[in-house]
Amino acid sequence: MLEKESKEELQNLLDLLNRFEEIELEDVEMEIGDLELWLQSSVAAPRVMPRVSPAASPLKARPTSILQADFIPPIEKYPGQIAEVTLGATKSQGGSRGKSLTIGGERAPAFYLFETSTPNPPIISLDVFDTTIPLAKPVKTHFKEVLGDPVAWAKLAVDRYGADIITLHLISIDPLVNDTSPSEAAKIVENVLQAVDVPLVIGGCGDPKKDLEVFEKVAEVGAGERFLLSSVTQDMDIERACAAAKKHGHAVLSFTPMDLNQARQLNRRLYDFLPKEQIIMDTTTAALGYGLDYAFTIMERARLAALMGDPELQHPMSSGTTNAWAAREAWKKMDPEWGPRELRGPIWETVTAITLLLAGVDLFMMMHPAAVQTLKDIIGKLAAGKSVSSERIANWVPTKI
Repeated sequence: MLEKESKEELQNLLDLLNRFEEIELEDVEMEIGDLELWLQSSVAAPRVMPRVSPAASPLKARPTSILQADFIPPIEKYPGQIAEVTLGATKSQGGSRGKSLTIGGERAPAFYLFETSTPNPPIISLDVFDTTIPLAKPVKTHFKEVLGDPVAWAKLAVDRYGADIITLHLISIDPLVNDTSPSEAAKIVENVLQAVDVPLVIGGCGDPKKDLEVFEKVAEVGAGERFLLSSVTQDMDIERACAAAKKHGHAVLSFTPMDLNQARQLNRRLYDFLPKEQIIMDTTTAALGYGLDYAFTIMERARLAALMGDPELQHPMSSGTTNAWAAREAWKKMDPEWGPRELRGPIWETVTAITLLLAGVDLFMMMHPAAVQTLKDIIGKLAAGKSVSSERIANWVPTKI
């Protein structure tokens, strides 16, 4: 029998259990025989959801046409503008040329006709040499009867091949060639002036001292004709060269290697003596396969910087595209898969020219008549904004030439 105190404690325990339905015991020992525990779970058993097959999506019809949407090109306005330079002077302008040609004046990248029109389309000059030089066969075929005669060569370029401007390269003045005197060189220029009435670019031999002497004499002989003296370089007496050009009304070609900093520096020096309207810049042309990507990049950067407001690069650009013939692929006999060199050479010059056309070149100096005519046609179509058949573009791969 439980003692009275034990009974009271047990009763208290039962009362607590009845009241709170739970109790915590500390330091309790229990001796139990059989123990049954009845636990009622408060968590419902998980329900198994029936597996439902997804409904079959409706079949979509195969598209039969391309989604039509209007494309509106972004229109930009550029703070800078390329200076305009005029080559050649008519009688009313103080010269004797049948026409004058103006290049430059752009306010947008090349042929961005959705932003602005092309003020002055690029022009192409045909090369003429005052002495016999080695030429690739595809070129020599067209001029073999006039080699060594710059007057006949210039007339042939104008009369047969429709040259709008002539670049007369005075190679013979080179001290390592014929060392022709400035007076003799000026006489050659005078004879060509009388034979044709198109504007002239007068090219030197690359010797800065001899070129300067010749330019001074030629500028005097051609006073008022507005030649382009090609070219003025960093190592030349720039003040003397500019003085001759300014006194007799000519323009100069600012020639530098592929370096925009050097181009800026030379142009800055020229500004001390000449206005922008008498300066054209040339950053050097490297041909297809021989650095064309570098030439393109430099010219494109120059043009974009000029349009964005760089005053030292706001000049029309010239390209000695004839450099394409220095590439051996343009003239050398090669395996049949390269194609006939009679076509390969003109294509090499054409591709070089088209690439730099898109970079913004305004004046091309070229050699092969077929390449010149091809570039002329392309310039005409681009400047006019003519559209072409999309089918012709899409099917260019299987086209047979």
